[in-house]
Amino acid sequence: MEQLFTPWRHAYITANPAAGSGCFFCDAGRHPDDPGGLVLHCGRHHLVMLNLHPYSNGHLMVAPLEHQASPQESSLEAQAEFWPLVLKSQRVLAKAYNPQGFNLGMNLGTPAGAGVPGHFHFHLVPRWAGDTNFMTVLAEVRLIPEDLRQSRERLRALFAREED
Repeated sequence: MEQLFTPWRHAYITANPAAGSGCFFCDAGRHPDDPGGLVLHCGRHHLVMLNLHPYSNGHLMVAPLEHQASPQESSLEAQAEFWPLVLKSQRVLAKAYNPQGFNLGMNLGTPAGAGVPGHFHFHLVPRWAGDTNFMTVLAEVRLIPEDLRQSRERLRALFAREED
């Protein structure tokens, strides 16, 4: 079995947020139409946004608008919206980037690796053969060829056209 090490995430995962700091998912949910923001789509209960620290181009997160630590806290109505929105996000990414695969999933709680343990979110990471290289291993640097602003414009347009 091969191991994937992500030392660049250690400081982020173990950092204690400053007292009084807000939740960026909650902030994004309050301002989903901010032209400079990372929100691509906002439903009744969830938003889809770009990850500010992506593992690859198009790294998206689906998160509830309510500050909830676990999907178990969601209403049945919110649960019914969640999975179709994840699938819509995957379709949009497939159209935009034509990836060869995806990493999909959640980390619930700090011991599981959650960077924002108080607000659950689902990651969609497009993948390609050979998409990691020596830069990540030796210099803790990831090469992301597309600027987040370009990703935002490309994906917002596709979300607007994609049916539910």
